[in-house]
Amino acid sequence: MTSPLYVTQAGRLNVEVFTRREDMGQAAARDAAEHLRQRLQQQARVRIIFAAAPSQNEFLAHLAQAADIDWARVDAFHMDEYVGLPENSPALFSHYLTEHLFDIVRPGAVYKIPAAGEPVQNCAEYARLLQQAPVDMVCLGIGENGHLAFNDPPVANFDDPLPMKIVELDGVCRQQQVNDGCFPSLNDVPVHALTLTIPTLMAAARLFCMVPGKNKHQAIKQTLTAPPSAACPATVLRTHPACTLYTDIAGFGELADE
Repeated sequence: MTSPLYVTQAGRLNVEVFTRREDMGQAAARDAAEHLRQRLQQQARVRIIFAAAPSQNEFLAHLAQAADIDWARVDAFHMDEYVGLPENSPALFSHYLTEHLFDIVRPGAVYKIPAAGEPVQNCAEYARLLQQAPVDMVCLGIGENGHLAFNDPPVANFDDPLPMKIVELDGVCRQQQVNDGCFPSLNDVPVHALTLTIPTLMAAARLFCMVPGKNKHQAIKQTLTAPPSAACPATVLRTHPACTLYTDIAGFGELADE
C-alpha cells in the first residue's frame, strides 16, 4: 500500500505528500474509491463532481480500475466548461472526462455541461440538475493561480449567491491551459467559461483534492499559509470539515522543511 512521505494539516484541511505523482494518484484513488463504496452501502445513489485537467490523470486512471464499485448507481457531474468550443473539440472538459473515466466505468448518469448554446440557459439548467439532491463527493484540483474550478481570483466569491455562473478567465488561468498542453497558444484558449461556484463545491460532504507538480508549488503554499481570501480561492479548503489535499514532493517542495 502506498504511504505518504509527509502528512500535515492546515486548518481543517488534511495534507498528504507523496514521493511521486503516481503514488499520489494511487493513494487518492484508493481513498476516494473506499469512500464511494461506503456511500453506496448507505444510499441508493451517489452524486460526484469531477475536475478535468492533466493534474487528475493518475488519480482517474487508478479510480477507473478500482474494484467492487457499482458505477451504475453513480450520478457524475463536472465542475466547469469552456464557452464556445465546437462540440467535437478535444479540449472540452467533458471530452477529457469521457475519455479518462466515463467511457471506462460507465456511470449510471453523466451530466455534461454544454459548451454550445446560450450560456445563461445552460447555467440555469445545470444548476437545476445539481440541486435536485445533495452532492456527496467532489474530486478537484487547484489552479496555478489558486483557482477552484474556474473561480479565478478576480471572480471568486466565498459567499457567491449563484450555484453556477459565466466567468471571464484571467491571464494566469488561460496560460496554464497552454502550459498543460491543452491548447497550442494563448490565443486558442477561450476567454469565457461556465463554472460551479465555490459554495456549490464546498457544500459537498467529502472533497478529494489532487495537486501534483512543481508548477503548483506556489498555489499549494498559498493554499496552506495565506490568509483565507478570494486572492487565493483554494484557501477556502482549510474551512471544509472533510477535505484531503494530495500532492507530490515536487508540488509541496520546501514546505516540508519550513
